[in-house]
Amino acid sequence: MISRIYSNLETFLEPGRVLAIFGPRRAGKTTLIQQYLATTHWKYKLDFGDNIRTQEILSSRDFKKILDYAEGYDLLVIDEAQEIPHIGLGLKILVDHMPSLRIIATGSSSFELSNQIGEPLTGRKRTLTLYPISQQELATKWNSHEMHEHIEDILIFGSYPEVLTAKTKEKKRELLNELANSYLLKDILALEQVKGSKYLLDLLKLLAFQIGKEVSYQELARQLHLSVKTVQRYLDLFEKAFVVVRVGGYSRNLRSEVSRKSKYYFYDTGLRNAIISQFNDVSDRSDVGELWENFLFIERMKYRSYQNIYATSYYWRTYNGQEIDLVEEGEGELRGYEFKWSSNRRPSTPTLWKETYPDATFEFINPENFLSFVTLKNS
Repeated sequence: MISRIYSNLETFLEPGRVLAIFGPRRAGKTTLIQQYLATTHWKYKLDFGDNIRTQEILSSRDFKKILDYAEGYDLLVIDEAQEIPHIGLGLKILVDHMPSLRIIATGSSSFELSNQIGEPLTGRKRTLTLYPISQQELATKWNSHEMHEHIEDILIFGSYPEVLTAKTKEKKRELLNELANSYLLKDILALEQVKGSKYLLDLLKLLAFQIGKEVSYQELARQLHLSVKTVQRYLDLFEKAFVVVRVGGYSRNLRSEVSRKSKYYFYDTGLRNAIISQFNDVSDRSDVGELWENFLFIERMKYRSYQNIYATSYYWRTYNGQEIDLVEEGEGELRGYEFKWSSNRRPSTPTLWKETYPDATFEFINPENFLSFVTLKNS
């Protein structure tokens, strides 16, 4: 077993408050809950959002039904709570009338669960995001040599728990294909006004070939024969379902800085490779640089989230071609990072970056020094 960052959920639980745990499907939320419940001293009730009877009770707004449902328990856990209509109002009734009750609600689509519990539980909830296994979590299991040894495998197959612990490459491919074809779009296709899985998968394939590149909504719309607004709406749904993350351009001082276009990265490189059916080794790929950039961006995002490092992420590029892969702005600091798979050539700091932001830092991240960038280990 790989120890998760949030393995001790007890520290996040408070009576009279809801602990909401978001994250992609198959990222390990259910396992995390089961491990915690196996050790808790609280009298608990575990239920599931797809239980029709539970849906009926918690969406009923019937105070007696809802309070009777949780009576006698210290802890209520609802897995995939976004499946329950009006779950926020049901949880609010429990929080208001059973102030000693602790509640955990998990969800694989932040747009459904977050929207439902947001306003009803203002000031009475805490939110955690559980990602696929992070390098920081693996660093508790592997030493530095092993971390470097496994990096190529993770670039190809990603770090979903089941995939990471699978014994063979064939099994990893099988799990990722199942994830891409069966689980990935489940929440999105459940929504109204989505035309069908073909458009969603085609859009994801286009994004998969544009990692690290600025995306044109107009060009995507043209290739898919959809409106620009529809493409933007689908991309927003992908973000809220933890499939991709959007990054905007950084601009504060120069008219020559690109700021209107966005880049997209996948939450998991293995899932990205499954979408385009490419699992060949790093030595046989032309996109290893893009995979490395995607991997580092996401791992840095996980690291900041788990270490409570507050910063906003951007990319930086000028119209004459100077660029930086990742810019972090937070806590009074501006930090630039350039990602290169090859360690042979060390890029110099872009001239305009130094001139325009003299107090900013610039760092070059490659396979030799990446550990200190995404974990507490030294490279």
